Amino acid sequence: MPAPRRRILVTVIAVVAILSIGLFVRARTSSDGAQAAKTAGAAAARAVPVTLAKVEKKDVPVWLEGLGTVAAWQQVTVRPQVDGRLDKVLFTEGQVVHKGDVLAQIDPRPFSAQLHQAAGALARDRAQLHDAEINLARYRELRAGKLIAQQQVDDQAAQAGQVAGTVQADEAQIETAQLNLDYARVRSPLDGVVGVRQVDAGNLVRATDVNGLVVITQVDPTALFITVPQDVLPQLTAAMARGEVPVEAWSRDGSVKLGGGVLFVIDNQINQATATLRLKCKLPNPERKLWPNQFIKARLLLETRKGATVIAASAVQRGPNGTFVYLAGKDGKAVERPVEIGLSVGDLAIVEKGLQAGESVVIEGQNQIRPGSTLQARGAKP
Repeated sequence: MPAPRRRILVTVIAVVAILSIGLFVRARTSSDGAQAAKTAGAAAARAVPVTLAKVEKKDVPVWLEGLGTVAAWQQVTVRPQVDGRLDKVLFTEGQVVHKGDVLAQIDPRPFSAQLHQAAGALARDRAQLHDAEINLARYRELRAGKLIAQQQVDDQAAQAGQVAGTVQADEAQIETAQLNLDYARVRSPLDGVVGVRQVDAGNLVRATDVNGLVVITQVDPTALFITVPQDVLPQLTAAMARGEVPVEAWSRDGSVKLGGGVLFVIDNQINQATATLRLKCKLPNPERKLWPNQFIKARLLLETRKGATVIAASAVQRGPNGTFVYLAGKDGKAVERPVEIGLSVGDLAIVEKGLQAGESVVIEGQNQIRPGSTLQARGAKP
């Protein structure tokens, strides 16, 4: 066969082969697309098991949570105010005492002697004052008869005044001696619980002793210090402006409520190192469930949202266009609905826009849902 005809034949065979391959690929692609469309249709028709919950309107308390440390409302180190030998210790460690109760007795005899000495000096000087006043009256009578010079009257008046000053000093000495005698009986300055005794009877105690006799801690009421982020300061000040801010104290695992009270004060400065704010709360503690230096979980009621539209927080999904939820439509199909969430409180989310009370939202199983998917409710949850 001549070469030109051979080349033409080869070219024709190649064109036919290429066309055959193209037709085969096209047919295969069409078959795959149809199969994919069939599979997608089947997936869309398959019911997806989900859990639904109703959108509700309810009053929602808004709590601010934080870690807290219990502290004594007041704590005093009881020290003697006079020096002397400690004769008696009249309290038991751990005892509940009240303001004015006698805790200890310092040897009172030195102070009693000082009181008697001051009383004797007062009696002596009062007698001298009486004599000086009588002489002054006599001198004034003599001066009225022009029998003595005025200078003698003035001298006697000055002497009487000096003795009167001495009497006043003696009275002050008596008051001091009486006060020291009273200080010999060491009394409790507040209601509270006494701690461990620092000094035993028989020791010499001084007013300058650093450790004192005992530490008294007031535990009812008690103080609670809570550390919160500085960003919540506007909410806290707004809550305090509305009135008292309730506070609850819970055990560290959050299972047992230990007490409740109110926010007492917001610290006047923010900790720059941690960007946190310190709050002081006042809690009644009659059962002594709260103890100084105890770590607890605390929460403060900032406000109560009246008639808020709420859903379970697990229903909220996030996409490229913002937050949304899946609704169960009337035909049992999934409907994607954009929503605006105002606040999350625990396991609830407060919805500002996008939902109405009574609608059903998907709270479990969203990962298998697409808009238009058939939903199979496994049971609604409140």
